[in-house]
Amino acid sequence: MASRFFCAALLASTLVLSGCGRDRGGGAPPRANDAIVITPQASLITVPVRADLTQLAAALDHEIPRTLWTIDKPDQTCVPSHPVDLGIARIRTPKLKCRIVGEVTRGVMQFAGKGKDIVLTMPLHAVIRAEDIGGILKRETATADAVARAVVRITIAPDWSPRGTVDIHYTWTNAPHVEFLGQRIELTQAAEHKLAPVIARLERDLPGQLGKLKLRQQVQSAWTSAFTTLSLNRDHPPVWMRIKPLELQYGGYDMDGKSMVLRLGMKAVTETFVGNRPANPAPTPMPVMKPLAAQAGQLAFFIPVIADYRELEPVLMKALRKRSARPFLVPGVGPVHATFRTATIYGTTGGRIAVGVEFTARDDAGEVGPTKGTVWMTGVPTNADNSRRVGFDNFEVSGTTDMTGGDLILKMANAPGLDDTIAASLSQNFENDYNKLLGKIARAIEAKREGDLVISAKVTRTRTGRIKAAGQGLYLPVWAQGQASITVRPAGK
Repeated sequence: MASRFFCAALLASTLVLSGCGRDRGGGAPPRANDAIVITPQASLITVPVRADLTQLAAALDHEIPRTLWTIDKPDQTCVPSHPVDLGIARIRTPKLKCRIVGEVTRGVMQFAGKGKDIVLTMPLHAVIRAEDIGGILKRETATADAVARAVVRITIAPDWSPRGTVDIHYTWTNAPHVEFLGQRIELTQAAEHKLAPVIARLERDLPGQLGKLKLRQQVQSAWTSAFTTLSLNRDHPPVWMRIKPLELQYGGYDMDGKSMVLRLGMKAVTETFVGNRPANPAPTPMPVMKPLAAQAGQLAFFIPVIADYRELEPVLMKALRKRSARPFLVPGVGPVHATFRTATIYGTTGGRIAVGVEFTARDDAGEVGPTKGTVWMTGVPTNADNSRRVGFDNFEVSGTTDMTGGDLILKMANAPGLDDTIAASLSQNFENDYNKLLGKIARAIEAKREGDLVISAKVTRTRTGRIKAAGQGLYLPVWAQGQASITVRPAGK
């Protein structure tokens, strides 16, 4: 019973008391009606938004022409004048003029991503001819290959629209040339100025193509979907964590294969409820983007543990009935046997718990007639920081009600034994139940889907505060920290 009590109690966050026992009047301590006011706690959760860039390469491949540039340069010096020693004289060979023509084409663009770079690789193929070489040779043809890499960097504007810049460079794997009369004729020049129009076209087309990634729509979907309520425990009792986003922060992006993953931090308030599922919070308009101010991925949530006093009553009755198998030694009376009927527990003033025990007492000698009634005791619940061992200070008799048949009830209440039994019953070490609870919560939030939203979390650290008695219940503050992420993942994926 104790174990079931505390597991339920620790999961409870807002448990409304009703019908905690009838009013016994007279010496019964006043009932407290104060509620425990809990300020929701904000957390910064990672929201990775993934954009598939597979179609980006295909779209840019379609936009960039296959023939990048052509070459047509007449009257070029293909073979310079070269001194020749004939033994009797030194002469120079004439310059040989030629016309250089050709074209540079590209193959299919390949896509890769690494770090913050989107790398578009273009294989280049050159076919270049030297024609009418000094009137001696009609044509010499050379081919060559190169690899051009366009490195794209993306920036996100405050309105979540992407922009891109392009840096392009190339390397020849086999520079085109011909050998003629022992001379190497280079048939290419540096191609940077030829690739410049390609860069300009890429940068001109990038915004439109990046717009097709629908980044803003995906961020909006993540924002709207995060206004949700997650189940932490299905029943006994049902417990819910409601998430209400406050702020959306951007911390850049990384490339993952052919996907761009935006690093977003969603600052949200987490609230815990018990009982019926609370309604999802109403979504608010997506806020202006802010820079990521802290390390995202950290989830901090607060479990305001409010135990229903009624759950303690059967625990106490079990202990009292077990104790009643032995007589209580009452000074001046001797052994007294007690039959316990009911136990009532509630919060009273001054942060104290009120305990009312109804029982019948009779002494073995028969010198004092049987007495029945209700004895009221009060005590202050105590524990150390980060400890689940609960004790009670100043546990004492505060009065009696419904007394009939003499004062044996009062004498027995003031004798050693009854108050010790009650205090020991309530002073339980909840460590095992607490650990079971943490495992239960950890499994509950490990991976939760709500619509298109998947929240993954792992509890890494917990701590507890000081226990407090209030009219609403016995309250133990529990703080939990962990790692969490939200992913927008449509159903079926």
